[in-house]
Amino acid sequence: MQEELKIEDLITGNGKVAQRGALITVHYRGYLEDGSEFDCSYKNDAPLQIVLSNKRVIQGWILGLKDMKEGGKRKLWVPAHLAYGERQIGNMIPPNSDLTFEIELLEVLTRD
Repeated sequence: MQEELKIEDLITGNGKVAQRGALITVHYRGYLEDGSEFDCSYKNDAPLQIVLSNKRVIQGWILGLKDMKEGGKRKLWVPAHLAYGERQIGNMIPPNSDLTFEIELLEVLTRD
């Protein structure tokens, strides 16, 4: 049986709501199952701006960030099938890796 996505709101936030297709700006940290950090936008103070769509982010982010509000902070436990599946990502993420993310939603720019 495949594991499901787990979501924990650390801070709820009170701004605009993230939806599929929205342009969002986030700060995040990504961890492997052993707790080692594989990516962090805070290190260079370089928030990620990305469209919340299948072509841009993993399925776990699309499902896990939906309905999140600006100013919110959320922890996601993303099973491998909702992350990169059997693909190896660079030298940092082995195939079939379950991933954990801490994501802070800084801004939501909705499409007109």
